[in-house]
Amino acid sequence: MILQINLKQLGSRKKIAPVPFEYPTKPETLRQLISETVTLCVNDYNERVRAGENAVKPLSDEDISGMAKVGKIAFGIVYGKEQDMQKALDNAFLSFEDGLYRVFLGENELTELDTPLDIKENDELTFIRLTMLTGRIW
Repeated sequence: MILQINLKQLGSRKKIAPVPFEYPTKPETLRQLISETVTLCVNDYNERVRAGENAVKPLSDEDISGMAKVGKIAFGIVYGKEQDMQKALDNAFLSFEDGLYRVFLGENELTELDTPLDIKENDELTFIRLTMLTGRIW
């Protein structure tokens, strides 16, 4: 099943572009949707870590200009270490329960982890990370 996940586009502060994610099975609940999404992302990240510098491709002019707008030009090498899948899943569920991010199916917010979902092929999902602002007022 393919779902469109809205992601912030590199090089733009406002542009959101839907990116197709291919799920092995249709998620029946929000818990399954989060689990499958985290699994896909962690597996992709771990593959990039394992590939290291061997997977580096030359940057195009478009890549460079997009990264320059953000303020950082990088080659895409992941210098981190492989991530533990279970820790990533636990963190994703805890973060959702703590209200650190929200999930929308189309324009409807998904609020319960175990409520059945009515997802169709190519539906649009949005994950919104809520950031906590800190600072002082002088």
